[in-house]
Amino acid sequence: MLEVSLVHYIILSALLFCIGLCCVMVSRNLLRIFMGIELMLNAVNINLAAFAYFCDGMVLGGQVFILFVMAISVCEMAIGLVIVVALSRHSENIDVNSQDVLEDKQ
Repeated sequence: MLEVSLVHYIILSALLFCIGLCCVMVSRNLLRIFMGIELMLNAVNINLAAFAYFCDGMVLGGQVFILFVMAISVCEMAIGLVIVVALSRHSENIDVNSQDVLEDKQ
């Protein structure tokens, strides 16, 4: 039977990170960009958990970093959703390229 090793976790997290990076680079929709960022942060969490488990199971450094990354991602999503709601109230679409809210109109 196939045993799951550290390489499998690294490959999984690399695939998730690449999918998230492609989503951020290609998409123009703000919600899709935030979903891509969340995929990349989850890939980092998988890497941290795998290295913490396989390298030294008694040290809690990996789990502490995972909690920090999760807290940062929750704050990022909360602020991001507030921005999306504000942009959708200001204009009808949330296309990143069509937003001119921060332009100086003199």
